[in-house]
Amino acid sequence: MSKKNIALLAGGYSGEYVISIQTATTIERNLDTEKYNCYKILVSRDGWWFETENGEKIDVDKNDFSLQLSGEKIQFDCAFIAIHGTPGEDGKMQGYLDMMRIPYTTCNSIVSALTFNKSYCNKVVKHFNIVGIANSVHLIKGETYSVGAILEQLKFPLFVKPNESGSSLGVSKVKSVEQLMPAIEKAFKEDNQVLIEEFIEGRELTIGVYRMGGVVETLPPTEIVSKNEFFDYEAKYTPGVTNEITPAEIKEDIHEQLKSKATYIYRHLNCRGIVRMDFILQKSSNKLYFLEVNTMPGQSENSIVPQQVRAAGKSLMDFYGTLLDDCLKNNSQ
Repeated sequence: MSKKNIALLAGGYSGEYVISIQTATTIERNLDTEKYNCYKILVSRDGWWFETENGEKIDVDKNDFSLQLSGEKIQFDCAFIAIHGTPGEDGKMQGYLDMMRIPYTTCNSIVSALTFNKSYCNKVVKHFNIVGIANSVHLIKGETYSVGAILEQLKFPLFVKPNESGSSLGVSKVKSVEQLMPAIEKAFKEDNQVLIEEFIEGRELTIGVYRMGGVVETLPPTEIVSKNEFFDYEAKYTPGVTNEITPAEIKEDIHEQLKSKATYIYRHLNCRGIVRMDFILQKSSNKLYFLEVNTMPGQSENSIVPQQVRAAGKSLMDFYGTLLDDCLKNNSQ
């Protein structure tokens, strides 16, 4: 069997560039070199390029998404997207690859765009009627809003977050009227849309979901216990600030609910590849509340999905091979 050429896309245009490079490093380290030729393509606003072993930068030909290496034209069988934030998580890269007719490992462009917009995704998932959704208000830059109107609809404490930013950048927990405007302004620095939602007190649970051979599978869930007020950027990426317990120590019936609800959402949103879904198990009611779908979860050694893969007794090499096989199979049908 001939080796497949895989374009590993890393970097991106957002504040998550550094995290994306870490994710790509883990993926590259765990791709089976007997099955795949991996070319790491760095994507930035300055250009898209491949760096050779001697440090030469070769620009990607965006007309057909190819590389010219040593007089040979390299074309790709599949793109493994490892870009957090724009353009790899919000559907833009997926739209381009669709036009180039190159399969990729993530959700398609419309699903990526929908899940990247937390407010719109919440509205769709709420319609499924299978999981709780926190009360929220959605603000758009340039549209007028009033603090009074917000507080008529929502009760403190509140989370104020950029609607389309990842890695918890620009997120604030707000407990009083005085804190609300500064938090909204902070979130608007990251994004043109802001989501304000009621805080649900409870345990934060997150679960990896993927498709293997046409069947939707889940990984062992993780409970996130942050020493910070919430799972913010520092808590996500600083060892020791967060205690991540995998598998989560939860009752079997809660585990079954988590698996079935995450699977239902994955199937009905038409997800592909590995996604990570975040939930809150409400303390007062033991009811699961949906937080978000992360269609490009971090894969650095510090990240949750690799922990869950190991807890499932799988190797990352086999797991990434499964994702690529599914991607290549989709293309051959």
